[in-house]
Amino acid sequence: MPLKIYNTLSREKEIFTPLTPDHVGMYVCGPTVYSDVHLGNCRTFISFDIIYRYLVYLGYKVRYVRNITDAGHLEGDRDEGDDKFSKLARLQKVEPMEIVQKYTLGFHHVMQLLNNLPPSIEPTATGHIAEQIEITKQILANGYAYEVNGTVYFDVEKYNTELPYGILTNRKMEDLLEGTRELGGQDEKRGRLDFALWIKAKPEHLMQWPSPWGMGFPGWHIECSAMSEKYLGKKFDIHGGGMDLAATHHTNEIAQSQACYHTSPANFWMHTNMLTVNGTRMSKSLGNGFLPEELFTGNHPLLEKAYAPMTVRFFMLQTHYRSTLDFSNEALQASEKGLKRLWDAYEILQKLTATNVAATDTELDAKVNKLVGEFDEFMNDDFNTAKVLGSMFELVPVINSIKDGLIRIDAISSSTMVLLQQKFKAYLEDVFGLKNDTVKHEPLNGVMELLIEIRKESKLKKDFATSDKIRNQLAAIGINLKDEKGGDMSWDII
Repeated sequence: MPLKIYNTLSREKEIFTPLTPDHVGMYVCGPTVYSDVHLGNCRTFISFDIIYRYLVYLGYKVRYVRNITDAGHLEGDRDEGDDKFSKLARLQKVEPMEIVQKYTLGFHHVMQLLNNLPPSIEPTATGHIAEQIEITKQILANGYAYEVNGTVYFDVEKYNTELPYGILTNRKMEDLLEGTRELGGQDEKRGRLDFALWIKAKPEHLMQWPSPWGMGFPGWHIECSAMSEKYLGKKFDIHGGGMDLAATHHTNEIAQSQACYHTSPANFWMHTNMLTVNGTRMSKSLGNGFLPEELFTGNHPLLEKAYAPMTVRFFMLQTHYRSTLDFSNEALQASEKGLKRLWDAYEILQKLTATNVAATDTELDAKVNKLVGEFDEFMNDDFNTAKVLGSMFELVPVINSIKDGLIRIDAISSSTMVLLQQKFKAYLEDVFGLKNDTVKHEPLNGVMELLIEIRKESKLKKDFATSDKIRNQLAAIGINLKDEKGGDMSWDII
């Protein structure tokens, strides 16, 4: 089954063929670290973590590059105002790199809680100033940029005479110009859509570097062109990010690479969709935006309770990465229950052993094999995690029925059982990156084993008062103790 990926550039699903056999280069635009990571970032990075994991699962060697933006973000949308890192540093009376360090550590902490694998390389904009200067010099030499008073601008209208500037979003130049303000008399730019590659720094600016055009700092877009070329080459396989980056940041990246290297940087452009809250777009101004830590602690007026990181990750996997994702307490609580049901079945499955070679129920055996086969089939169709989970949940009643004796263990063959166990593990843990951090913890496990042993002894002695007391008091603090067949007991958190 060939892997098909939806390419934003062509606006259709294409069969994925890496530029180098067995090796994949993937670049994802990382966070800007002058504030806490937001949920939109989390959705994007979880989505690309799944893609990274699945490519590894398929046997590819993946170089996954995700940058850290720690310079070049201005307050205004027209290359005006101050760099946000410098502004925040002045307000807090600290060095800009203290701001960078604080929010980079916070970002990494959230990524670890969500069980995202670290990228192969995580370069920073400030660590690649020389590369950004070199690209800017080459674009100037190729005639697609101009310098005014120490600032270098990309000439969008000249570029568009040779190549379509709006190719990524399928917008024509005249449409883009209609949505742009007229240049003021004091504006240095030649064209309304021109953007800065290098910006002249004011004397008081905290983050500035020497360049052929004087002291300054890089524009936002040039950093990704510089770092992706350094670590993945002029042409690589996959470039990704949130859909909000497509119209400007990624559009400008394509223009920069074409102007410098005469090639578009990536074969596949991938974009995750936006988040909404109760059907409304998430926004700080509307008061409906919340941070990951607020989700994990429940410390937000819109949240009814805290939600574990794996619940949030599982919730995001239930919607295709290109679809809008709507947050609500009802949806998160349903995800909490769904994850528990799926994980409980997975733990049961790992303990089952089929000894028979042939299946006694060939119809059921064929159904199980079909559902397991759909895992790869759906992931090969543009990484459709939602459909894979649908197939997994169809297998849960089969697993539970075997455990409860409603379906005989020999109903399916031993080879089918082994395949089912291997695929569940590969997908839940390796591809989806889920783990059981929401239910049981090692110290609690030991305490529960002791209480279960005491309760078993009480029942043998017919001391039902003690037996019931243990069960009832555990229930009062949110732990459900369940009597199983054969005298065994199981427990979970309600």
